Amino acid sequence: MILPTASFASSEPYDSHQREEGVLRGRLRDYQRLSTESRFPMHTFRCVCHSRLFFGSTNCVACQRTVAMCPACRQVSAMEVQEGGTWKCLRNGCGQLQHPCQNRTDHAVCNRGVLAEEETQPLCTTCRLNQVIPDLTVPGNLEKWQRLEAAKRRVLYIVEAIGLPIGMPDQEELLPLKFEFKADGPQPVSTGHAGGLIVINVKEADSVHREQTRVEFGEPQRTLVGHFRHELGHYYWDLLVKPHHLEAFREQFGNEENPTYADAQQAYYANGPQPHWPQQFVSAYASMHPWEDFAESFATYLDMVAIVTTAAHFDQEEQRFESYEFDALLKAYLEIGIMANEFNREIGLLDLVPEVFTEPVIEKLRFMHTLTEYAPTSEA
Repeated sequence: MILPTASFASSEPYDSHQREEGVLRGRLRDYQRLSTESRFPMHTFRCVCHSRLFFGSTNCVACQRTVAMCPACRQVSAMEVQEGGTWKCLRNGCGQLQHPCQNRTDHAVCNRGVLAEEETQPLCTTCRLNQVIPDLTVPGNLEKWQRLEAAKRRVLYIVEAIGLPIGMPDQEELLPLKFEFKADGPQPVSTGHAGGLIVINVKEADSVHREQTRVEFGEPQRTLVGHFRHELGHYYWDLLVKPHHLEAFREQFGNEENPTYADAQQAYYANGPQPHWPQQFVSAYASMHPWEDFAESFATYLDMVAIVTTAAHFDQEEQRFESYEFDALLKAYLEIGIMANEFNREIGLLDLVPEVFTEPVIEKLRFMHTLTEYAPTSEA
């Protein structure tokens, strides 16, 4: 299937400095719709005692109930321990029986449950994707693994919420998604993706190393969440674009076969990014090759969804997103970015989002938005 060309209609660049008073709140309210089955994500939750729960919560700090991400209602909910150690989700309308992920009980690196009917499966759906975990005999690796899993869960939650499929190891119809968290040995480990396998060097979970690398490569941001979003962009190129939308991709991003990736990579590291790259690409690295352009644009699109839905969630907490148009999403993202950037500047941190997107970048982000609408759904 080819994405409809009408989906890529031209838009004018948005300069987020030109805005009317109150436009942000108005736009957020335009997006919010009452919907119990919305495909858009919650960002905080409520315990049965009405205290706030967070995405990574494992217990309620107010009532001390056990808390987990329920695989049935996909909410962080209070759990009631049943006879035999099974949990029951206490969220209204759920009541799903489940057991804790083994990576929670053994290592405290997960907060998800496993459906009770999967009694022979010790791991939750996100931990099942792991092929290699860090060597836990190495001091500090448990803490690094905890950070890696927290970032992975957060990114996959957004991916699932917007309806993108995730290939599980036991599925044949979808390219399986796999993760390896590895440390340098005799040969260095490169973070990257190939054929559904995402490898992340464990040292990326070391904040000192990550910041040194960020400065060395001149990156405005370098985070674990960003790594996962970028590498998932490569996965979804293989899963969705290559077999179904290659022609539309090439119209928007260029031909991935000319130049070859190896030639483009060599040229990038020898000569730097393309001249005037900010006019065409979301980042300098995106200018290296169409595959990297797609992955960087995909990561930015996930940034947009996460930031705008978070803002809307806190603006009117009991409501959920039901649907949105791309142009409205982009405008809200840039408006929120102004506020977030000013918060960061007040305490000396880097800007969160760019304040202007050029038309070529906007059209690449529009491609991502349309891709999610045409993607097959997943129950992973």
